Amino acid sequence: MALIETKDISKIYELGESAVHALDGVSVKIEQGEFVAIMGPSGSGKSTFMNVIGCLDTPTSGRYLLDGIDVGRLNRDDLASIRNEKIGFVFQMFNLLPRTSALENVELPMLYNNTPYSERKRRALASLKILGLEGREHHHPSQLSGGQQQRVAMARALVNNAPLILADEPTGNLDTKTSIEIMELLVRLNQESHITIVLVTHEPDIAAYSGRIIRFLDGRVISDERNEHDEEKIALSG
Repeated sequence: MALIETKDISKIYELGESAVHALDGVSVKIEQGEFVAIMGPSGSGKSTFMNVIGCLDTPTSGRYLLDGIDVGRLNRDDLASIRNEKIGFVFQMFNLLPRTSALENVELPMLYNNTPYSERKRRALASLKILGLEGREHHHPSQLSGGQQQRVAMARALVNNAPLILADEPTGNLDTKTSIEIMELLVRLNQESHITIVLVTHEPDIAAYSGRIIRFLDGRVISDERNEHDEEKIALSG
């Protein structure tokens, strides 16, 4: 069973008397453990697709199954729960609370499912350690570099052991060296922990780290290709 399955989903936005088809009959399957890059020009539908599979938006028509669950049948509370349990988010702007420590930022997802304090702290510290942030637990975002802030965001995405990470332009605010470090971390997490990663990017060099590239144009999938050569090259480099 696919972790992500969209069946002929469409998303239409009404703008005055006009209708904008942000997604137009998209059917995609993504298996557990895949690393998929979503590409396309601005307005192609890739961000709308990411919002739908992240349970942040609902399609106008069609069905979306996440780990076998028909998302369209869920109410608001159930959607919030499935986001918390099944999905970790990593964004371009990091989305960290500025007056909160790295440790407290990573603990946030666990507050929503009433994880006891001692367990929250244990799991948050473990996630920060995986991302190489030992000794930075009590630093605020302003005391961290851009790469370190993105690592905190990744630790937060991992802390609930979600099977899926959605990364929206995660290297967009980083320099080349730091971007490579972040992508190598994502590859390692994918290969060692079999976490499914879906990454939105407009940069071919970033998409090359994935094992599959899906390209969007005008709300439709125009290509869906394996990226075996690059996947093998990256595995060897690690």
